[in-house]
Amino acid sequence: MKTIKGPSLHLAQFSDAAAPFNSLPAIAEWASGVGFKALQIPAWDKRFFDADTAAVSQDYCDEVAGTLAAHGLEISELTTHIFGQLLAVHPAYDAMADNFAPPEARGNAQARAAWAKQGLLNTARASRRLGLTEMGTFSGSLAWPYLFPFPQRPEGLIETAFDELARRWLPVLDECDEQGVNLCYEIHPAEDLHDGITFEMFHERVGGHARCAILFDPSHFILQQLNYLEYLDIYKDHIRMFHVKDAEFNPTGRQGIYGGYQSWINRAGRFRSLGDGQVDFKAIFSKLAHYDYSGWATLEWECCLKDQETGAREGVEFINRHIIPVTAKVFDDFAGAAINQQQINALLGIA
Repeated sequence: MKTIKGPSLHLAQFSDAAAPFNSLPAIAEWASGVGFKALQIPAWDKRFFDADTAAVSQDYCDEVAGTLAAHGLEISELTTHIFGQLLAVHPAYDAMADNFAPPEARGNAQARAAWAKQGLLNTARASRRLGLTEMGTFSGSLAWPYLFPFPQRPEGLIETAFDELARRWLPVLDECDEQGVNLCYEIHPAEDLHDGITFEMFHERVGGHARCAILFDPSHFILQQLNYLEYLDIYKDHIRMFHVKDAEFNPTGRQGIYGGYQSWINRAGRFRSLGDGQVDFKAIFSKLAHYDYSGWATLEWECCLKDQETGAREGVEFINRHIIPVTAKVFDDFAGAAINQQQINALLGIA
């Protein structure tokens, strides 16, 4: 068994125009002071990381790693969620998705997808230069608007959507294979890969690609009312990244999973700071230790109530408390005794 590494911090929710959250050196100094051991860097945020440069420049990658090392930190992974989201966008989301794209790609779905694909390819190349083996992402969504089938979905709609999704992702997965990087899809509502079944549908269509993996975040399963512990049992061999994020689900007579179009604070399902929600992290960390998960435990802070810096400080202590230093011994070894095959046969009554 291996001891889980951590805590790492996903920077996406902490990036800001104000210091210390507006540059990599400043946020690294702050995160180190809070107690984090690594940073998970969003590759689309050029305040922290330039994926285009990192793909071709070892000097730049060494500089980034050195910036973190100066504060006792390392890079746990690079993430590409925005690039992944823009690789597959249903037309209903075009206007909102354009906000993530550079000005020259807006209003042109093909140009936007091409920009996103290049970002994914470059981040895989940068990951190799940085000595990283895992990369997080979103799948994007072509079928999500048809999740609840009324009017009934026409036959073949979902199959066609997943065929197209696989077609778009296969070149990225192949590049990840070239770079020795696993592409970890965050299983997430609003993505076509939002539960176990949809991951299986996609995984089959990419030919069981060796680099097609999972980023496990139990908060999204609380909001879907999916059994996240059984999910770990089923998909343990695919899980290569872990977001430690809490959530709660409190249905009423007025709303449930769909949330009634309410703001986060007024939804039945809400993201919460670590320890304030309903996720059974003791069981999760135990299962991950049991299944030999060797990656990082990364805080992804999202909460509708608590301040983010408080959530970060509490999150460090929470993750440290839940990481299990795995044993190299069997606890009842002291009661064992040397025994030979003749004695074993005698114990069993075998002549």
